[in-house]
Formats: sequence, C-alpha cells, structure tokens
Amino acid sequence: MVSTKAHSSRGARYRMVWRWHFYAGLFCLPFIVWLATTGMIYLFKPQVEPWLERDFAHVASGPALPPSRQVTAALAAVPGGVLNAYELPVTADQATRVLVGKGAQVIRVFVDPSTARVLHVVDEDDRFMRVIFYLHGELMAGTPGSMLVELAASWTIVMLLTGLYLWWPRDARIRGVLVPRLTSGRRVFWRDLHAVTGVWISAMALTLLLSGLPWAKSWGGLLRDVRQVYAQATVVQDWTTGSAAEHRANREANTPVMDEHAQHMGMAGMAGMAGPMVSDDTPLDRIVPSVTALGWPAPVLISPPSKRVASWSVRSDTQNRPKRLEARIDPSTGEVGVITRFQDRPFLDRLVGYGVAIHEGQLFGPLNQVLGVVTGLGLLTMSVSVVVLWWRRRPLGRLGAPAPHRDARMAGVLIAVVVLLGMFLPLFGASLLVVLTLERWVLSRWHGGREFLGLPVTSTNR
Repeated sequence: MVSTKAHSSRGARYRMVWRWHFYAGLFCLPFIVWLATTGMIYLFKPQVEPWLERDFAHVASGPALPPSRQVTAALAAVPGGVLNAYELPVTADQATRVLVGKGAQVIRVFVDPSTARVLHVVDEDDRFMRVIFYLHGELMAGTPGSMLVELAASWTIVMLLTGLYLWWPRDARIRGVLVPRLTSGRRVFWRDLHAVTGVWISAMALTLLLSGLPWAKSWGGLLRDVRQVYAQATVVQDWTTGSAAEHRANREANTPVMDEHAQHMGMAGMAGMAGPMVSDDTPLDRIVPSVTALGWPAPVLISPPSKRVASWSVRSDTQNRPKRLEARIDPSTGEVGVITRFQDRPFLDRLVGYGVAIHEGQLFGPLNQVLGVVTGLGLLTMSVSVVVLWWRRRPLGRLGAPAPHRDARMAGVLIAVVVLLGMFLPLFGASLLVVLTLERWVLSRWHGGREFLGLPVTSTNR
C-alpha cells in the first residue's frame, strides 16, 4: 500500500511538472526562436562588422596626420557634435574611427588618417550589429520590450529546469536520454529529438540565459542596486542595463558638453571651420603615442573629460571582458596613470564580466562562438520538434495540455523551489501570481476556458 501511494505521488508530481513545462513552453516558444536566431547572428559581430565596413574601413597607408586634425575633420562632419572618443587605429592602413557625441546620439565617423578626409558617417544605433543587439535584447520596443524579453527568459529557465526533471534518467539507460532512438517510430523519434537535444544543450542554454539577465531592465536594475550596496564600488559599472533609451542616456553622460570639449581639446570654434590647419599641441596628440605603446586589446578608446569621468581616460573596449583595462591620463604629459585591470574590479563585476563574454561568444575564442551556435541550433531544433509533437497529439478543439493527475498536490519541496525561483526571477514570480489569480477568480467561473486549457473541471465549475 505504501509503495502504491508513493508511486501515485511520484506520478502526480511528474504530471504537474509536465503541465507547467508545457505551459512555459507555450509562452516561450516564439521568444526562444527569436532570441536564438538574433543571438547567433550577434555572436559573429567581430567577423561581420569588418566585412560590412570593408569599403571605408581601410585606406592606402601613408604618413598619418596628427590625431587632432583627424578629430577636427570628424567634428566638421557632425555640426554641433563634440568628441566622445577617439579609437586607436590597429594597423597603418586602417581608417580612424572618431565617436562624436550629439546629445543622446553617438555618431561614428571614419576618417582617412593621411588626408583627414571623411570616408563615412553613421549613427551608432543604425549600425547592423547594434540593431541586432536591440532586436535581441528589447525587440526594438524600449523598456516594455526589455521587460518582455526578461519575462520570456525567466520562463525559459523554468522550462529548461522542468524539462531536465522530466527527462532525467531514473535508471541506467542511455538511449532516449543521451542518444535518440531513431528506429522506434515517429513519435519516439520526435520526442527523443526534443528531449535528448535539451539534455545536451541545457547547461550552455542556462548559462546564456542567466548571463543575459544583467542587461535586462528589471533584473539588471536590481543587480545594479545590489552592486552599489554590496560592492561600494568607485569603479564604474562595466555593463549597461535596460533599453536603448537608457543606453543613449549613458552615452550622453560620457560625452562632454561643447565648452568642455573646446577647453580640453584646444579646438574652440574649429568644428565648423574649413581650414585644415590645427595645432598638434593638444592633449590628444600627446596622449595617442603613450596609449599606442601600451598594446592593449582593441578597440582602444581615448576620451576627454565628461560628466561621468572628470579627466582624460583610456579604455580597452574588447568584447572579451576579462581582458579589459582602463586608466586616467595626464593631458599635459600624456602619461598614463594607475591602470584598472579586470581583476581589480569587485567580485560581482568580474562575475558579470565572465558571463557577458560567454554570452557574446568571446571568452575563449572561436570555440565559444561554436558552442553558442550549437546551443542556438539546439534551441531551434527543440522548438521545431515540440511543435511537431504537439501537432500530432493535439485533441480537436483543445490546447492539448497534459491531463492533470487526480492526486495532484504541490509537495513542500516543489513549493520551496517555486518560491525560490520566484524570488530569484521577480518577473517570473509576479507573472506566476497573476496566472494563479486568473485561474482562481476568472477561469474557475469559465468552464469552456478551463476545458480548452486542460485544467480540471469540477462540479462547482459547471
């Protein structure tokens, strides 16, 4: 009798987890396809951007003009703009990139270093990979889009965890867990294709989902608050949080106003001048040789004083964040001051930095990109296979959710896990409360809705 009850309890628990896995997948599926596709494209930013910029990123090598001359030409191409950053060229034939700030905009200007001729002008937000970044992180819908992506990511984490619980082997079998059964019929094939793929990619998929949360509006905002209390850091946070609007506000804070720019660059009123001659006796011309000698990972950005940083500064903006460095610079001598390395940052910053580098496919070179692509293709495979499974077994006129077990009750351990997940993923917790409230107060009075969704229908619901 005890064995029968235990078996019934396990069956009820399994069925309940299966139902939540089904509902989580139903909501997440379109977002999984979207995030996997855009994420795989963004992985290849280091390869795609140089190819897209091939027509104006390289020039015939020749003696380079002083950096101040090149910056003046870039500013003339953006009336009303001020210097945001000067990007150090990597090779002699590379066009100089000058980032020009104009309010909340940052505009990238490509300049021929030997002639100061402007080759191309583009808003940073209009660059292909920046568009993909916003499509991936916020659906190009600002803060609401960021919140929706975070909600979908939270439920996808729940979906993966419940899927692992459902498919975790309760014996020593390998076929059907680590290896799909290809000759056991169509239904088993599609089921194994879905589940076995999930087992293999779940660790990397969870890593990508968790490492993406610091960018999200809600979760990332809470993490930022925790960082301020816990880390008490004077080092500026090395990742952005929220929507494109917040990213633009962050850029504006890093861009000096016109008067500051004119004072520090020694170029007051020259942004609109046609004359080519500018004295090379400026801080930038003294700073560039010192920074070039450092040999930091590209791209290396030199920035004048701004609202956020009150002195000239230099930073490596490489996507492999553990290799990033930054320092303040003495503008009168070009001498580089104390260097802040990745290991000097607070523990929380380092943890997020490793996660972001993995998320962007840059932590351990091409292998990281390959793992990202394999994970993205695995998520797409799971999405296609589960649609096939659902389509083949769906009942007419119903959603096709797994039927509830007659002895279904939430065990204490399961309740504790759900509560912990709700605390760790606030949007998941809040949405779960909304779902439970709707089920209790709306669906309890709507017999047809409960029947369609596969919820138990009692005599009190009729």
